[in-house]
Amino acid sequence: MIDPIILQRGSDWRAQAEVFDEIFFVFLALGTLVGTIVVAYTLWNVYKYRDDGGEPREDFDAPTVGELPTGQGGPKAKKLFLSFGLSAIVVISLVVYAYGLLLYVEEGPDANEESDIEILVTGYQFGWEYEYPNGHTTRGELVVPADHRVNLDVTSTDVWHNFGSSELRIKSDAIPGETSEVWFAVSSETVEEQGGEATYRVECFELCGQGHSAMKGQITALPQDEWEEWYESTGGDSENSSNVEGGVSVDDTASVSHAAVGGVPA
Repeated sequence: MIDPIILQRGSDWRAQAEVFDEIFFVFLALGTLVGTIVVAYTLWNVYKYRDDGGEPREDFDAPTVGELPTGQGGPKAKKLFLSFGLSAIVVISLVVYAYGLLLYVEEGPDANEESDIEILVTGYQFGWEYEYPNGHTTRGELVVPADHRVNLDVTSTDVWHNFGSSELRIKSDAIPGETSEVWFAVSSETVEEQGGEATYRVECFELCGQGHSAMKGQITALPQDEWEEWYESTGGDSENSSNVEGGVSVDDTASVSHAAVGGVPA
């Protein structure tokens, strides 16, 4: 099991995107290394034991089709079981390593009621509505703070949808009458790298009707202080609900662009 301390350092959690990128890099690097060694060793044996047209040596122990080249404990057996042993060590190590990281992605970092944010995500034909803890709702755009675990409760009002963001490596079914859960986090370093406001595309990954291809949205991550200023301005008043461009309404008309307060969507 991977030590949770490796995955979360205080409140600096590892986002799913970072975890999946690391798994991909490790598998790619190790696969390239092992593949290079195997191919190089195979080519060396092809050259060493090539047919040069001469008579085979008397001590040459040719392999027999359908039989393991054990050689009764000779060099062939050592090479065979050595390769099996090394392969088993590599595969088992990768399984344990990846399983520990995937458990972290599944369960998420330790919950913290003071800093965690829980948002209700409701899919409809054809868009997304987000309801914040104070009752404020937005359509099309989800605004979250950096360095916080954001818990999403995902559901639907009509048909099956699937809420997801490829960049954040999150996906969750949106089923009428049921609620599925998913979490994500965006680091402040990532927000700074994107100029103080990190944006991620949201899509529906379940064919849900004629407007499915237009059922898009956006996740915007802001620095903590800017998000708090934006959140306080919402006041929990349902009349402050805002819409951003993205998604199609029931009558297939595009949603209007959102208003902005001090450059921050409200």
